[in-house]
Amino acid sequence: MTKKEELEKAVLMLEEQVEQNKAMSAEHLEDLAQAKKELADVNKPELTPMQLDNIHEAIEYAVGEYDFSDTDNYEKDFELDYDGRVCLSNFDLINQTDLVEMIVEKVSKLFVEADCPEDELDTTEADNHA
Repeated sequence: MTKKEELEKAVLMLEEQVEQNKAMSAEHLEDLAQAKKELADVNKPELTPMQLDNIHEAIEYAVGEYDFSDTDNYEKDFELDYDGRVCLSNFDLINQTDLVEMIVEKVSKLFVEADCPEDELDTTEADNHA
């Protein structure tokens, strides 16, 4: 076997090993993601399907009661287009606090708040959703 053939064979073997490692790495990444999810879920309180349905209905009711037609709840920006027509260029809900409060109020009615001694308060920050 010539030096060139030996090197080609070595390159092929190394390429096979790299491909195997990529597959193993992807599998390990999936396992890691699953383990992280399970770790995050381990301390979450469990709810029955009926409780989840009640929460869903409470949120649905609160959103249904929110007055989306109240124009004071929105910030609007108008502009003139090239044809001289007035266009609505931006439309943002600015009063989402009221909507959130309505949802929290409806959902809170489904639960009784537990007593929590001051030294056992969870000081970790919750995920901030923008």
